[in-house]
Amino acid sequence: MEWILHLATHQDIPALHELIPHSVHQLQKDYYSLELREGALGSVFGVDSQLIKDGTYFVVENNTGIIGCGGWSYRKLLYGSDQLHTIDESSLLDPKYDAARVRAFFVDPNHARKGIGTAILRACEEAIVASGYTRAELVATLTGEHLYASHGYVAVERYEIELKNGLFLPAVRMLKSFTI
Repeated sequence: MEWILHLATHQDIPALHELIPHSVHQLQKDYYSLELREGALGSVFGVDSQLIKDGTYFVVENNTGIIGCGGWSYRKLLYGSDQLHTIDESSLLDPKYDAARVRAFFVDPNHARKGIGTAILRACEEAIVASGYTRAELVATLTGEHLYASHGYVAVERYEIELKNGLFLPAVRMLKSFTI
């Protein structure tokens, strides 16, 4: 394997600020207009430092730097960057009743479709199950929907997220149950 997966640290944040827009602009251009991508960057698509603080965010690194990232959360927020956080959304989920959140997956376009997203998703799911959750929930972009569906996530709702520029980003809420 030419890359390694590990938990993100605060020192990874500058590289994530570079990776995320690069990933969004290249991998989502066939699904979303430039105006939608620009409107989502920094709010819907961006670094969520709470995931890093919680120890639930992974990065994939090779000899050139970080080439993928993604994580999970035991907090209510379903998507978004540091700019979207509110006190209510940062409250904790209860594994007895709630689904863990799969969040913020981005891959360098030069390394897309090489198993990086799958490796991150597997690491997330292992941690989710180890933390006592029996279900996971996520909000997928149209770009990511196929990845999640291929790993057993089922679309339960299609809707649009209002962006800071007044446009609406199509998204898909998906769920998966784990057998323990």
